[in-house]
Amino acid sequence: MPKIIILPHEELCPEGAVIEAEPGTTILDAALANDIEIEHACEKSCACTTCHVVVREGADSLPEASEEEEDMLDKAWGLEPESRLSCQAVVDDEDLVIEIPKYTINMVSENH
Repeated sequence: MPKIIILPHEELCPEGAVIEAEPGTTILDAALANDIEIEHACEKSCACTTCHVVVREGADSLPEASEEEEDMLDKAWGLEPESRLSCQAVVDDEDLVIEIPKYTINMVSENH
């Protein structure tokens, strides 16, 4: 089973984490299942950018972003070439290294 290595994030995951993800699961669902509360204000419908992550390693194993995801990513804070919406990025069979950006464009946490 592939692993997702989440780099330390000051609030969500101060120590960083290594979690296992079933292939076919989104990065967001794998994180939430392991108590890493990545924000997802649109309830995983690809309608916001609060679940934006940067895939530092393993991005080639992910399916290409849809046009809808690319359009949303254009609005993300701190956009990088390896940026993905974690609600849309589906884990395959390779390990991933993920960075959760420090900020989102959402000014108030939804506290899901």
